[in-house]
Amino acid sequence: MDVYRKAAKAIKDAQVLLITAGAGMGVDSGLPDFRGEKGFWKAYPLYERLGLNFYEMANPVHFERDPAFGWGFYGHRLELYRKTNPHEGFRILLRWAEELMDDFFVVTSNVDGQFQKAGYPEDKIYEIHGSIHHLQCIRPCCNEVWENKEDIPVDYETMRAKYIPKCPFCGDVARPNVLMFGDFSWVGVRTYSQGRRFEKFLACNKDKRIVVVEIGAGTAVPSIRHTSERIGKNYNAVVIRINPREYHISDPHISIPEKGLKALKLIDEELRKLC
Repeated sequence: MDVYRKAAKAIKDAQVLLITAGAGMGVDSGLPDFRGEKGFWKAYPLYERLGLNFYEMANPVHFERDPAFGWGFYGHRLELYRKTNPHEGFRILLRWAEELMDDFFVVTSNVDGQFQKAGYPEDKIYEIHGSIHHLQCIRPCCNEVWENKEDIPVDYETMRAKYIPKCPFCGDVARPNVLMFGDFSWVGVRTYSQGRRFEKFLACNKDKRIVVVEIGAGTAVPSIRHTSERIGKNYNAVVIRINPREYHISDPHISIPEKGLKALKLIDEELRKLC
């Protein structure tokens, strides 16, 4: 059976949809691919000249030592995510969820807020690494997390922010509520609340037929892949793994070696034939 028809049948037969998404989900919307140092440096050539890679830039130490430098990177990403429109694949998945399923949920390692922007309900999203659209205190002085309504202009010659957000509770530097590398000051209350809703979703649907559609989740930080595989194993679910490079998953699950948007469109074509 053709892999797209097989995936479509798994979706048609399911009662519950779990969408698991990694960084590759945003590539079709025009967001940069940070895969490897070259991918990161293509998006941010200044950091190549400074000898800094993504793992070194996505580190809270910059907000502590040089907040303008730390916010230069995250201020640019914030502006980029605000300007980016989610691609058609987001709407295809949401249509499946609303028209074909009893229930659905999204688990993503992305901090870009694209699922919310595409119209997904806030209470159906678990952002395991937090969100750039929320802020917290750098220290932190408290466990408060608040919406990021700041405009943070950046000098793109130096990648330094021209404005530094402040914590409204103590006046110290505010940072994105994003789980970074080597991060011991992240305030996880918002994400933990999402996680509890996700576990409740699983408990309520443990006896139903679940299909997991995983898009663009790599092995460098395998949190999303592990989530998909855990659900596939423990909930007798079928996992559809969509990834142009790291696509393999063992039977009875389904491997699709393709980018997210193209694969979702092809599955949708087959699904329309079945419905």
